[in-house]
Amino acid sequence: MLFMKKIQPEKTALVLIDLQKGITGIKGAPYDPSTVVSNAAQLVDAFRRAGAFITFVHVDFLDGKDAVHPNAEMQLPPKLSEDWAEFPPELNVQPTDHIVTKRHFGAFFGTDLDLQLRRRGIETIVLGGISTHVGVDTTAREAYQHNYNQIFVTDAMTAPSIEAHEFPIKFIFPLMSRMATTEEVLAALES
Repeated sequence: MLFMKKIQPEKTALVLIDLQKGITGIKGAPYDPSTVVSNAAQLVDAFRRAGAFITFVHVDFLDGKDAVHPNAEMQLPPKLSEDWAEFPPELNVQPTDHIVTKRHFGAFFGTDLDLQLRRRGIETIVLGGISTHVGVDTTAREAYQHNYNQIFVTDAMTAPSIEAHEFPIKFIFPLMSRMATTEEVLAALES
């Protein structure tokens, strides 16, 4: 992990990807999704106390026609329950938090995320979520193309396998950002 400078809450947003009931129920590696949710909840509490902008991103569909249907070798699992897109209560989502509903992997394309960040003068995104190699990675690439600074919270994200988690952390994220643990981010926020 790189040396963490003090995080400026007025210029920083916490963005959490797909920490929703239908996804946090998957098997995760190297972290169990319950650990990711617990770490994310600590970040939410600290960022809220600091007055930082908090965004929860989830994927959901109206009727399925709004979903992407590529000719792919693997298909994503279907929406399995009515509460699939709801956030776990541990995250303590508040009416003042920004909620982004996406229909695909990334949180920027086709949403108002960039607009809301820019209106608030946000320069840095602290990013976590599930899955490291899909929703987090795609959002990170989009944020990079929008010229945001990023901090990846490596123990506040996970994937279905260690390989899927480690590939972006080893080979993609270092090209775009800094990485830190939940503890390091909390220390940088509170310093």
